[in-house]
Amino acid sequence: MDQHKRILIVDDDPKFVDMLRVALERANYAIATATNGLQGEKVFRSTPVDLIMLDVMMPQRDGFEMLRDVRALSSVPIILLTALSDTDNVVKGLELGADDYITKPFELKEVLARVQAALARVERSKATDPTTRVQTLGDIALDLDRGVAQMRGTEVSLTPIELELLHYMMMHAGRLLERETLLRDVWGYDYFGKTNLVDVAIRRLREKIEADPSNPVYLLTVRGQGYRFA
Repeated sequence: MDQHKRILIVDDDPKFVDMLRVALERANYAIATATNGLQGEKVFRSTPVDLIMLDVMMPQRDGFEMLRDVRALSSVPIILLTALSDTDNVVKGLELGADDYITKPFELKEVLARVQAALARVERSKATDPTTRVQTLGDIALDLDRGVAQMRGTEVSLTPIELELLHYMMMHAGRLLERETLLRDVWGYDYFGKTNLVDVAIRRLREKIEADPSNPVYLLTVRGQGYRFA
């Protein structure tokens, strides 16, 4: 991995941050750290970073607030670090624009794999065939270069991972796409056990592009198998 890839770790547990920093430095990443969302934003604004690992519960400014502010400025990959098992909090982070989440405690090899996949996804997106970066199907128009999607001529606000997921599904319209396939080809993950990343992202996309999210006409569920773009 390119040693110039810089990761910002924002967490209020010094021992945890030190453990994560050592592991990532051994993998040849450059590391910046902060102990709360307020400090994290200052570091982010002053130091170019390629990925952010962000704790949810912190003093002064929590991870959700920092996530919201960062997403207003940048599409940098963000992985939430959370000790919360409450699904609503995880979903909230994904809705605010996080690319992924890892629940504490976790194994370092899993963290390293997810970091590598998130960074590789950015490079893969840059290398997408220019002739496919603009897609129009039905009422939906998507432009990866501009980072926007339109529904019936109205611009829709999508997170970076939502843009990539929608682009992938439009490119494979009519085909059954299993969850494992989407995790592999969009997020870049081989398999990390049970995760609701795909389901949450699909649900959010439906809320943004479907006239009636409970009766979708574009993002269809293939029961027991996965999803299909009509």
